[in-house]
Amino acid sequence: MTTAEFNQCVDEHSNGVYRFILKNIRDEDKAKDIVQDSFEKMWLKVNEIEYEKSKSYLFTAAYHTMIDAIRKNKNQSELNEVAFNQHSYTNEYLGLKDILNKAVDKLPEIQKSVLLLRDYEGCSYEEIEKITNLSVSQVKVYIYRARVFLKNYIGSLDKVI
Repeated sequence: MTTAEFNQCVDEHSNGVYRFILKNIRDEDKAKDIVQDSFEKMWLKVNEIEYEKSKSYLFTAAYHTMIDAIRKNKNQSELNEVAFNQHSYTNEYLGLKDILNKAVDKLPEIQKSVLLLRDYEGCSYEEIEKITNLSVSQVKVYIYRARVFLKNYIGSLDKVI
């Protein structure tokens, strides 16, 4: 891949990669760091990557970098999160988007990742297969299970509104 193609890849895919990572980890600064690390990894191998496969490589690098960051920070939690969120209750209506985001956050990491790649970023099953190192059938199963969970969690639209 040439430098011009790399720059074009950055222009075309940086927002999508950032959205994907941000939806998964919910921390803007960490998401920016992960995206930057992913582009750095891609730059180091720019001569080995074909432009046609740059999107898949970039999402794969971002996914693996995100997983590493999650594992690294797994045992750490913020005081605010532990002390206040577990014991608070609010009776106000949050809105459908907030309810959906809460439901997505309750999914296991792998289901959350494949669902976001498919439904939010519009990746094909084959692209998700390459990004996550799962088979296409596993990807379909995880997406199905995630959608069933979301359907059961949210319930009917009449109950939400």
